Amino acid sequence: VICHPKYQESKRIAIFLSMPDEIQTEEIIKDIFKQGKECFIPRYKPHCNHMDMLKLSSAEDISSLTLTSWNILQPSDDDSAREEALAGGGLDLIFMPGLGFDKKGNRLGRGKGYYDTYLERCMKHPSGKPYTIALAFREQICESVPVAENDVQVDEILYEDC
Repeated sequence: VICHPKYQESKRIAIFLSMPDEIQTEEIIKDIFKQGKECFIPRYKPHCNHMDMLKLSSAEDISSLTLTSWNILQPSDDDSAREEALAGGGLDLIFMPGLGFDKKGNRLGRGKGYYDTYLERCMKHPSGKPYTIALAFREQICESVPVAENDVQVDEILYEDC
């Protein structure tokens, strides 16, 4: 991941804080800060499909985050001091999670549409749609995954031996 040309050229990167069954992102997050890039992480709103990407100040900043009912660390709802990526310069790159992927770039998420809705908002931002890379295990690559009309394909899927 850290040798990828899109990662190398990106300055503003959004990445998920991994759950135990996902590709672990902690070392990537550390590298984002080591390289002097800006790091943004999701804050999901429960009971709707709204998500924001909020800026982390350091890799250690993760320890100050709140654990949600989904067992995901994220900035608390009353944390208004963090920059939201689309309120500023947008994003260059988004690393995306998922349950399954096909080689056409289709992604099966957890069913709430958070990333699809966020990418639609990105397309309206002056900086445009960021490049998207899904991080997956080889076992998550399928012949095809079900897609809906509003699903946004990922630009690239990185997995072991791809």
